[in-house]
Amino acid sequence: MWKSIIGTAAMAVSAGAVPAQAPKVVIPPVDRSILHVQVILDHLGFGPGVLDGRGGQSLVAALKGFQESRGLPITGKTDQRTLGALSQYRATRPVAAVTLTREILAGPYINPLPKDYALQAKLPTIGYRTPMEKLGEMFHTTPAVLIALNSPSTRLKVGSKIVVPNALPTSRDYDPKLRGDWRQTLSMLNVDAKQPTADHVVVDKSEAVLRVLDKNDKLVAQFSATMGSSKDPLPIGTWKINGADYNPKFHYNPDLFWDAKKDDDPAMLPPGPNGPVGVVWIDLSKEHYGIHGTPNPETIGRAESHGCIRLTNWDAARLAMMIKPGTKAVFKP
Repeated sequence: MWKSIIGTAAMAVSAGAVPAQAPKVVIPPVDRSILHVQVILDHLGFGPGVLDGRGGQSLVAALKGFQESRGLPITGKTDQRTLGALSQYRATRPVAAVTLTREILAGPYINPLPKDYALQAKLPTIGYRTPMEKLGEMFHTTPAVLIALNSPSTRLKVGSKIVVPNALPTSRDYDPKLRGDWRQTLSMLNVDAKQPTADHVVVDKSEAVLRVLDKNDKLVAQFSATMGSSKDPLPIGTWKINGADYNPKFHYNPDLFWDAKKDDDPAMLPPGPNGPVGVVWIDLSKEHYGIHGTPNPETIGRAESHGCIRLTNWDAARLAMMIKPGTKAVFKP
């Protein structure tokens, strides 16, 4: 039995379990004008974080990146000149109607997802908890935003139509040399097959962004990022990218985590979007450091990390398509 879209998100229940009465949840309003700006920026490669129709530091950073790339005054605001530049892309609508298919709704779902790494190591995958969580990530948003965009009577079942932020790509013509499971992940995350080529990337701690530049030092993409902490500071300097591991397993070594429990044992965690490094690990020449995804996209730019650079899963996947082994990575304070 499929739950209503509200019941599913509110309760985050395991497949087949229907709550007797869903608790009240506060659903923030979605400003469609702001959502439209976010969607256009997302399509252009200036990731504003989650597409939620709300302002914030990630949207400001994305606007600054877009303004720099277009030679506009860098204000971080939707001023007249910026809106004029964005209006060239107004054909990219803020929302889209999507018909749910078996593939879209397919699991496996792991709910509840254990927090203990020893228990996670026993799972076949660290997958999504619910269909709503998967749908949120597919369309670069959150379950709460999907609830706000849809009628309370909307049902999660094959054939239903739902309204989503328009994160749909223009192309899914992925490189056939890529592993099949990685092409499926790219498609599931609605990552466009057409991406710019990075000559080098710059991780800017003061702006909380990862910038992608071409050989002429022109900014071609930018993503909000979480990097370092007081315990594990960002390693300032120039490094290089060794390569990428798609849908990676994760070796949990408690000796490398300042907040690990004293009795924690090392564990090899299975792959999955809700794993500690999300869907991709981009390895750096600095030992134990990488650029990777996250199971909590709403925290990007807000929460601390263990020294690595975290992006949303969809932005990390996009970045993986832009870089190659040997790409320079500059970390700035």
